[in-house]
Amino acid sequence: MQSQSRFLDDMAQLVTNAMGVAQGARGEAETAFRSLMDRWMAERDFVTREEFDAVEAMARRAREENAELRARIEALEARAPGGDGPAS
Repeated sequence: MQSQSRFLDDMAQLVTNAMGVAQGARGEAETAFRSLMDRWMAERDFVTREEFDAVEAMARRAREENAELRARIEALEARAPGGDGPAS
């Protein structure tokens, strides 16, 4: 009976060790994959979220300024002598 218990203890220890090795291998694989993805992303011409947000804000301001300038031009053209609007 004691030899069977010893056998089961040895098997449990073997399985525990195997699980530890598997988890270590998983961690190594994840690290290698992340490193590969980081390298791949760095080689591409991607922008960061912060860069995208900054350009988006600049474009929004440019559109707003364009609309304001268009309204000013239309107002000036309407006040000009013979101001029927833009000449074609």
